Amino acid sequence: MKEKKTPLILISNDDGVHANGIKELIQALRPLGELLVVAPDGPRSGMSGAISSIDPLHIQLLEADESMKIYSCSGTPVDCIKLGINELAERQPDIVVSGINHGSNSSLCVLYSGTVGAALEGCVFGIPSVALSLTDYDLNADFKHACRYGRQIVEEVIREGLPAGICLNVNIPAGTTIQGIKICTQTKGRWIKEFYKTRDEAGEELYWLTGEFDNTEPENDKSDEWALANGYVAVVPIQIDMTAYTMIERLHEILSDCR
Repeated sequence: MKEKKTPLILISNDDGVHANGIKELIQALRPLGELLVVAPDGPRSGMSGAISSIDPLHIQLLEADESMKIYSCSGTPVDCIKLGINELAERQPDIVVSGINHGSNSSLCVLYSGTVGAALEGCVFGIPSVALSLTDYDLNADFKHACRYGRQIVEEVIREGLPAGICLNVNIPAGTTIQGIKICTQTKGRWIKEFYKTRDEAGEELYWLTGEFDNTEPENDKSDEWALANGYVAVVPIQIDMTAYTMIERLHEILSDCR
């Protein structure tokens, strides 16, 4: 009988390799297998699926032992996943875990988040992937619940796998009481009042990204925003195939006369 290999877990984030969230995640996942950590050398929030297509990437080995290697990378979260899989891993990782992010990545934030972008990149390589975020922006946030639920979810994904092209976007509410896990849909809404305008010393206008989230379905108890507001860990399955299949037949009708 073949000896079962220890799972290889590829970890990244968008807050940077020195962020508390990824440090806590590393400690939570160490008992589950071998760890390969490849994370940006500084904050890369809002990078989504960005890649470094002009400048070369630099990496630095920060720590290594028999079951873990930690690298910093000059690129984006997606660069880190690409480098980890293509160049640094001795075999294909069994799972990609991104996070734990400082702050929520629910609803529309999946379009902007570097944390989620790293998990989606894992999907591109056919690897089960999980993005983990805590709805607390404090640099000294308490990651106890995020680590506990994150580890449980990662364990199940290692055991059961995920369908090709699908990953999990997991958000854990801040606070001391968690009601449990809720499988959700992505909340419909948009960001409004997105910029705060100031002026520099020369009088030139400056625009700082800010904003408020306008939830257009606040009573939808199947949505991730509702789950988080009511103390549940929100788990949303998302996919890399963005085809709007329900529109295909209608487009055949609309464009039938185009030549």
